[in-house]
Amino acid sequence: MNATRSRFLDHCRQGLDTLRAEGRYREFARLEREADRFPVYRHEGRDVIVWSSNDYLGMGRHPSVIAAGQEALAAHGAGAGGTRNISGTSPLIAALEEELATLHGMEAALLFGSGYVANQAAISTILTSLPGFHVFSDAKNHASMIAGMRGLPGVTRHIFRHNDVAHLEALLASVPADAPKLIAFESVYSMDGDVAPIGAICDLAERFGAMTYLDEVHAVGLYGETGGGISERDGLAHRLDLIEGTLAKGFGVVGGYVAARAEVVDHIRSNASGLIFTTALPPATVASALASVRHVKGDGALRGRLAAQARLLKAKLDAAGIARLPSESHIVPVLVGEAEACRAVARRLLAEFAIYATPINYPTVPRGGERLRLCATPFHAEAMMDALVVALRSVLPRAALSRAA
Repeated sequence: MNATRSRFLDHCRQGLDTLRAEGRYREFARLEREADRFPVYRHEGRDVIVWSSNDYLGMGRHPSVIAAGQEALAAHGAGAGGTRNISGTSPLIAALEEELATLHGMEAALLFGSGYVANQAAISTILTSLPGFHVFSDAKNHASMIAGMRGLPGVTRHIFRHNDVAHLEALLASVPADAPKLIAFESVYSMDGDVAPIGAICDLAERFGAMTYLDEVHAVGLYGETGGGISERDGLAHRLDLIEGTLAKGFGVVGGYVAARAEVVDHIRSNASGLIFTTALPPATVASALASVRHVKGDGALRGRLAAQARLLKAKLDAAGIARLPSESHIVPVLVGEAEACRAVARRLLAEFAIYATPINYPTVPRGGERLRLCATPFHAEAMMDALVVALRSVLPRAALSRAA
């Protein structure tokens, strides 16, 4: 056998064996989503309740979103036909970018194939634009942000402790005053459900002459008067240089974007390989996303129901003595604390109670911080919450039931 191939296959086998031994081997549950019954899915011939969907507002099943996609599919076909550079830009994409810019009070926005690509492409383009860039990254930033800043020639990466403004300040003070700087962070952190001190970070950015890049992926559509995210809710969007978001969570479709000043967006559009060399999103996807953004902007009641659901779920978990992280958002993490135990809890929930909750293990969270990540959408009935609490009390290990009910 080819020597390189043999060594590589051995490496694959050994690595997979290690993942299995540590309880970190990833298995994808085969769940069939039924739009008219969300959050009820089908799994191996039976109904299950899904508690881990990122379609936070259920917009992926909204009739206007589905209808817009169907109409675009019939009118324009299944695919975009190529990159925007080669095949042109659909008027649907232009309209969606205008809506997204308005959502964040920015001059322009740029659409990408996913939130991951948006982060990787935009951050790397910014950091390679000026010599000697220093980027300051929150320790819990998403992998896509890290991918955009790691290994770039001439770029120095500094990691500040999660949401620790004092540590960020010390790191900013440690680099030359005239060096170009970018602070990259998130608004809502998806594994803990906590929220960044955006105002304090903006204060430091002004003081030290740094640009700001805020990932609002787990907040767009969900917070603020029109769904612009935590930065809109707190009246801070105007202080940020770039805001990145997704169409795959609060808006229930797929795609990512950045919003900023017009010349910044144009610079990224002209230089980001993740945009230039990637086929554009299909017309049906763009049309569905456009319909979703337009609807969500005007549906504050839907955001209100999500917030009420989060409060109710947290209260029920607390009353039952189920340990959870002190989330400030709609994301509710329930601690388990060991990889194999976390997987076992998830397996039992599915097998015995027809409940699906994703086990979150290392490296997504630190070892010992393994958890279930829950979200009660506006479509989870209170009876579903009660059934979830009963199931969790049955399957969680004793350490996760440490508080008195």
